[in-house]
Amino acid sequence: MSTPEEYVRRLRRLDCCAVSDTLDKLGLPGVVSGVRQEAGEGRIAGRVITVKLGTGAPPPGEPRHLGTTAIEAGSADDVIVVEQRTGVEAGSWGGLLSLGAKVKGIAGVVADGPVRDIDEARAMNFPVFASSLTARTARGRVVEKGTNVPIRVWDVDVDAGDYVLADRSAVIFIAAANIDRVLEAAEGIVAREARMAKAVLAGTPMSQVMGGNYEFMLKD
Repeated sequence: MSTPEEYVRRLRRLDCCAVSDTLDKLGLPGVVSGVRQEAGEGRIAGRVITVKLGTGAPPPGEPRHLGTTAIEAGSADDVIVVEQRTGVEAGSWGGLLSLGAKVKGIAGVVADGPVRDIDEARAMNFPVFASSLTARTARGRVVEKGTNVPIRVWDVDVDAGDYVLADRSAVIFIAAANIDRVLEAAEGIVAREARMAKAVLAGTPMSQVMGGNYEFMLKD
């Protein structure tokens, strides 16, 4: 059994297509298509810190700006995942938050909701994946309901401590309970496809490399 840090290192070596194939093979949910990478370059991977936003009054206690608790709790192995499914056009993440997360070394942000100040995130090359963009502030519109609480993003249930992988193909959530077997199976798929690529480079005809067995690869 690997540590969470080792799981993150292994996950970073995989792309979303290989992990999507793996989830198909294992019959697991978690693949979200159509989420744009609005800032930053390349894939991100890490353990999930959740942020749930909503309307109405914030929870009791000292008022805090949304996202700040998550940033202060985060590290380089973490990705902040934000739920802002209220239907209200209001930023679920912004420029100062991106700066704070970058300074803290957090791997990136994935937001099911509008994100603002995207040019600032792009200028600092901080990875942001989002469902939409806006200039509208959260002030007076949405509040943070909790950090590291269960959330639902793009119809996927996500808990704090789960794992997320995101690149230009997809965003993929993996429950913590499944990470070991998902990584093992995905690494097997990647190794098999590497052997196939080597055969292509060696001049093997494509019809042989991608023969009938390829169609049944996920059933092995």
